[in-house]
Amino acid sequence: MSEKKIPYKIYLDENEMPKDWYNVRADMKNKPAPLLNPATLQPMTAEELGQVFCEELVKQELDDENRYIEIPEKIRNFYKMYRPSPLVRAYCLEEKLQTPAKIYYKFEGNNTSGSHKLNSAIAQAYYAKEQGLKGVTTETGAGQWGTALAMACAYLDLDCKVYMVKCSYEQKPFRREVMRTYGAQVTPSPSETTKVGQKILAEHPGTSGSLGCAISEAVEVATHTEGYRYVLGSVLNQVLLHQSVIGVETKIAMDKYGIKPDIIIGCAGGGSNLGGLISPFMGEKLRGEADYQFIAVEPASCPSFTRGKFAYDFCDTGMVCPLAKMYTLGSGFIPSPSHAGGLRYHGMSSVLSQLYHDGYMEARAVAQTAVFEAAEQFARVEGILPAPESSHAIKVAIDEALKCKETGEEKTILFGLTGTGYFDMYAYEAFHDGKMEDYIPTDEELKAGFDGIPKFPGNME
Repeated sequence: MSEKKIPYKIYLDENEMPKDWYNVRADMKNKPAPLLNPATLQPMTAEELGQVFCEELVKQELDDENRYIEIPEKIRNFYKMYRPSPLVRAYCLEEKLQTPAKIYYKFEGNNTSGSHKLNSAIAQAYYAKEQGLKGVTTETGAGQWGTALAMACAYLDLDCKVYMVKCSYEQKPFRREVMRTYGAQVTPSPSETTKVGQKILAEHPGTSGSLGCAISEAVEVATHTEGYRYVLGSVLNQVLLHQSVIGVETKIAMDKYGIKPDIIIGCAGGGSNLGGLISPFMGEKLRGEADYQFIAVEPASCPSFTRGKFAYDFCDTGMVCPLAKMYTLGSGFIPSPSHAGGLRYHGMSSVLSQLYHDGYMEARAVAQTAVFEAAEQFARVEGILPAPESSHAIKVAIDEALKCKETGEEKTILFGLTGTGYFDMYAYEAFHDGKMEDYIPTDEELKAGFDGIPKFPGNME
């Protein structure tokens, strides 16, 4: 098919939207390790998980066998507000870079939350409503997940309590106000409203917080408040399942035009958007049907893949959550207050961690100023102001396109543009004023986090 026939934006019709989520775990030979009860070191049962999460979400969390899980009609109808999202051929960027590479990006920013997070927020809120709950609690870093959940809860008349990482709460007041517009109660974390928050503040006075801290607070409130459950915006198996709608849509659009990507790139914090984008392509690789190069891009300030340990660790700083086997910097690791708040998590999805450990994908860590240089370059030619998180993927996509320029290879590059950066102007201001720093933790600083990883036979071997 000639290149001219590929439009700038490929949109699916509504009737082409996925009716099922794809569960990549069904095709993994080495399944992600189960969540463990920290008290017994035994796999968490559905009953134990049901004290924290909604019942249907627990089933999805534990389902390693079913390849496809039907998307309820009410969720599919909600998706139509902003899906299908466009698959964009970055013709302008290609021309600017003078690269023979063909660059595509799946743009997930066409909704008020400004990111891909709404794909899972509406699913989790829906199952909470179906269970007859009063409300949900959660944490948020950059605020995209909190905004998405607030939207979903408003739509379904659910109460929503959000613990927002303190540095993001202060850096991103506008996103905070969008959450409040949708009726959410937003608290900076760590806070004095929970026992775990009080403990963290006593040990780290003046701390800027972390996603791990905020998770602890949200879980404490959920488990001590009648009619509430906790929901999480990344990391968990169920979240990667819901986000697979991104990759499934992308694959349908590419197949329509006979496009096969050589390289697939996504930013990685907890793993939701990367896992969602790559899952159907990874399924083909796992089944031996096709081969792709997958690249996870993370901040050098919070390098869980590239410098972390593959071990069982707490998902939260307060150590109240189950243990997950993942690439981790230690639940006590509090990253520097970088401007990519959504990537400031000490661990990584167990699914992605297992795939990375088994050699199915690679990871790269990039410094903050280089990320914003790439963001600015992209904004100037593609007309979208990208979120700092998404810009990690943009940076490596540009790197790979420039490699093709040197070698003359016509590789096809696909990356995930997870959202817009219009609420991140303080970050862009710091970059333009030359006040942005590239903080990279020392081995000694990382060791302090590693020292807190639970010690039991077989862990961290």
